[in-house]
Amino acid sequence: MEIVTARLTLRRPVPADLETIFAIHHDPKACLHNPSDLLATRDDAEHLYGRWDEHWRRHGFGYWVIRDREPEKILGFAGVKVVRFREIEVLNLFYRLDTRAWGAGVASEAAQAVVAWASEHLPEWTVVARVRPDNVASQRVAFRAGLARAEHLDDQGEDGLDWIFVLRWPYDPVEPATTA
Repeated sequence: MEIVTARLTLRRPVPADLETIFAIHHDPKACLHNPSDLLATRDDAEHLYGRWDEHWRRHGFGYWVIRDREPEKILGFAGVKVVRFREIEVLNLFYRLDTRAWGAGVASEAAQAVVAWASEHLPEWTVVARVRPDNVASQRVAFRAGLARAEHLDDQGEDGLDWIFVLRWPYDPVEPATTA
């Protein structure tokens, strides 16, 4: 399965992508806002790839490799995976790029393509992006992908407070009843 945009192709990761998975996830700048995602060794990259591959085998979708169409160069990763959030299963929207690809609209183009794919192929699923409050660039990507800020869902994540952005949240918060 492949997604094609004006400038990019997104495809399922393969074992040959291990070096790029390691290079991007070993870069402290690329993982600045999510330091728990920083990989220390190539074995860590193999384990991460294994989790991604297992998700693909189980669900038929997952995180894609983002490639520039001309020249064919890997720029990063984007996709959705099933996670448990607030007692329901949702699709977590993920995007992480090689820092040399930052600022060119690649993350937005890839995230928009992923959300469009999920909307077409998984319309019953809620899409959630968890973003650090100081990661303004990632917030812009979430908005450009069609997600809305959902302050009432903000939560503590592995690396601190997560601001939550959603597409199709299944229910609105219920205000507590007051007694007269």
